[in-house]
Formats: sequence, C-alpha cells, structure tokens
Amino acid sequence: MTSTMRAILIERAGGAEVLRIRENWPKPIPENGRVLIRVMAFGLNRGEVFTRLGYSPGVEFPRVLGIECVGIVESAPGTSFEKGQSVVATTGGMGRSYDGSYAEFVSVPAPHVHEVETNLEWVQLASVPEAFHTAWGALFSSLVIKSGQTLLIRGGSSSVGLVAANIAKKFGVSVLSTTRDESKSDLLERFGAEHVVIDNGKIASTVKRIAPDGVDALLDLVGTSVIEDSFSCVRRGGVLCIAGLLGGEWEIANFAPGSAIPSTTKLTYFSSSSTPLSKEGLKVYLTGLEDKKYRIPLDRVFEFEEICEAHRYMESNRAAGKIVIKVV
Repeated sequence: MTSTMRAILIERAGGAEVLRIRENWPKPIPENGRVLIRVMAFGLNRGEVFTRLGYSPGVEFPRVLGIECVGIVESAPGTSFEKGQSVVATTGGMGRSYDGSYAEFVSVPAPHVHEVETNLEWVQLASVPEAFHTAWGALFSSLVIKSGQTLLIRGGSSSVGLVAANIAKKFGVSVLSTTRDESKSDLLERFGAEHVVIDNGKIASTVKRIAPDGVDALLDLVGTSVIEDSFSCVRRGGVLCIAGLLGGEWEIANFAPGSAIPSTTKLTYFSSSSTPLSKEGLKVYLTGLEDKKYRIPLDRVFEFEEICEAHRYMESNRAAGKIVIKVV
C-alpha cells in the first residue's frame, strides 16, 4: 500500500491560487482512537476560506484544509469502526489543528466520525454533514425551537440556512428567510420559507411588518456585522443565535450590550466544533432526504482538480446551497 496520497495544500495565506495539489503528500498513518477515512467527497465551508486567508487563529502552514467529509473507513485501531463502513466526519480539529479532508485520506478522532447507512450518492451525502450539524444544533440546542413559533433565518440561501428552514418547517415553525439576491427567493420558499426578506443590511422594519412584535427566534448566519439590526428583529424575551460569519467580520465593533441587546432578549452562539453532532437527528434527517421529506441542499459539484475555481465560486456568493468536491 502506498504511503503517499493526493492532497490540496496551502503553504501560505492568500487567495484561491494558494491551493495547490500535491501528488505525493504523506498519507496519514493509522493511530489508536482515530479513524482513517478514504475520502469520497467533501463540502466547502466559509471557515476554510477564512483559514486560507490567514484569519483562523492558531492554524499553522503548510496545512491541508477541510473540516468535513464523507467516505469509507480504511482503518480504525482501538475504535468500534470497521474497515469498509460508510461514514461522515465533521470538525474535531480537521483542517485546523491537523491536516483535513482536502485529500484522498484523512485521519479523524473517532468521536467526530459517524457511521451512516444511506442510498444517497456520495456527492449528495457530502452536502449534509456540517450543514446538518450546525442547523440541527442551532435550532434545537441553542434556539430550542417549538411548533407554532416564528423563526427568522438570516443568510437563508447558505447550505445551513436552507437545511435549517427545511427542518424548522417540518417541525411546525413559521419561517422567514433572508437573501441579498432576489433571484434566490423561489429556492428559499421551496426549502420552507413562508416569507422571503431581501437583506440590505437593515431589515428590522420589514420583519416587523410580518411579525409585529418581532420573531421568537433568529438564526443569524451573517454574524457580527448585522447584530444590532438582528436584535431589532427579535421580540423581547426571544433568542438570537449566531452560528455563522457570512458577513466576514469576526468581532463586534463598539459593542455596548446595554444599548444593543433589548432587555430580556437572549444572545447565544452555536459552534459545531465544540458541540457533538446529534446521531439520532442525523439518522432522522438522512431518512427524510431519502424519502424526499427534506430537500438535498446541494448547489454545485466540482472535481478535485477544480478546487481553486470552487473557492472562487464560494467567494462570489453565487451559490445557493452546498458546494461539494468530488474526490473519487
């Protein structure tokens, strides 16, 4: 068995052009407690773009990016996994503290790997792990949504936004969803949005025309750049959960909690890196995709050799859903 593999490497921070395919990158060695996965496909994430640009603290170069993948177990010493099982993997330091999934093989700590049984194609399955992990976790762990509530999803045409709308709608929640591109409105409605709001950075007045007292819950995937306007969309006693940084800003400038956060309104955050994926939820969601209860959030598939083009496509904000790279 060869000791090298194809991998997409970055040696320095920069634009998409710093992503380079290496034909002979060292293949991970099986380690106790870790799962060596033959990567079949992987999804792209904004966090990988931020890491590529040099904005992720603690990441050292050279590095193979990639925080999620789907594939087949190659080896898993000291774990319950067996060679040949189909799995999905998310976070666990992938692509940040150690080489990630932009490669033919990746080694991931066992707690971050999950066996799946599904008839979805690999590229369809690859649109699921991180989008589902974030959407399900934010909805049920951070926002604790309930049937009959109103939910606003800011950044609705992202893969997480689409999955969240789809799930929330099936759980009896009234969904408002935003996009900056009016041409994506029909897509948001197909995924469950009852109302589509065109986001120009100031949407509170529009939202209040739909929900006069404000929404019960807001899943903010745009992030800190619009936080004060987002708070204005939430009813007193409601919950705002930040779970994305599509706006491209990490910090809240000149943030004064007393003036920005309405009294009794709650602010929370969801991170898939520090919150376990719901195994039962994943099973329910995959079954729903197979039964067409849910829609597959896949926008476009690129070949391994098209990684630079795929990153540029993500940065162009043209995607409506998940961008997937086919490895095999």
